Amino acid sequence: MSHKDHYYNKSKQEGYRSRAAYKLKQLDREEHLLHDEKTVVDLGAAPGGWLQVAAEEVGEGGTVIGVDLQRIDPIDGVETVRGDMTDEETKAEVRDLAGDSVDVVLSDMAPNMTGEYSVDHARSVHLARQAFETALDVLDSGGDLVVKVFEGQDLQPLREEMDEEFQYVRTMSPDASRDSSSEVYLVAKGRLTAPVREGDELEVEIVDIGSEGDGVAKVEDYTLFVSDVEEGETVEVSVTEVKPRFGFAEVV
Repeated sequence: MSHKDHYYNKSKQEGYRSRAAYKLKQLDREEHLLHDEKTVVDLGAAPGGWLQVAAEEVGEGGTVIGVDLQRIDPIDGVETVRGDMTDEETKAEVRDLAGDSVDVVLSDMAPNMTGEYSVDHARSVHLARQAFETALDVLDSGGDLVVKVFEGQDLQPLREEMDEEFQYVRTMSPDASRDSSSEVYLVAKGRLTAPVREGDELEVEIVDIGSEGDGVAKVEDYTLFVSDVEEGETVEVSVTEVKPRFGFAEVV
């Protein structure tokens, strides 16, 4: 039995709408994307294999929303939006369903294939970038993103752009991908919404001392922990690490 037939037949036996369901299962197993009560948005979701997996993993307390220009046949526990993910009207509908808090954005979209690799690669990057930009609009702080893209010269620049907006980005190739496929998945963890980035230098006031002895400074309600300072000091600092809800800095 071929690699392709194994996952195709497995999807039929287990009731998934596409063999792609196993790609998400494998990505989730590696990066722990889907948990109870998470809110998940799947872009370009038809026919719904990834929606089925997401709904299983987040359970009754979670929310799963599928977006596609095509109609998606109903799936228990899944809301669907028929529209273009780049339209503000579609994003607004997603926000209404999600309650303004999205934990994970998924995109398994691929372009219509032309057979000319450079064109297909460029189109895949374009779709991935659209999903990335949509995720920046709807993801909550600390949220995660998964996008599919074909390997090629434009992959690294896209990854570098994503690196600036998330704690880290990993390139993954699930076993369920076809052997002949050039597809990879960029898995971005920890959406950064902080008003600072690593390397920034700024003046801050130490307003408190934390439980670990570091000074506490606030930048637009974002917390920076600064070592070797006293409460009440105003100091020039360099940001050394940025996490979704707090960061670290040192005096320069």
